[in-house]
Amino acid sequence: MSKYLVVIEKAGRNFSAYCPDLPGCVATGATKRTVERNIRAAIALHLEGLKEEGISAPRHSAFAEYVAV
Repeated sequence: MSKYLVVIEKAGRNFSAYCPDLPGCVATGATKRTVERNIRAAIALHLEGLKEEGISAPRHSAFAEYVAV
């Protein structure tokens, strides 16, 4: 099982999420819980598509950190 960084943002009245290591892999949802479920499904679908095309899944390389200013 691989782990990928997912960024979740409040987007007006809903939430959006994306995976920096999988360009184009995005999801939205009315709640944080929903967008988390949706991005998991989007990642699985994205990786399945790569596999079908004979492309290896990228290794996770993104990371996040809070910076105090």
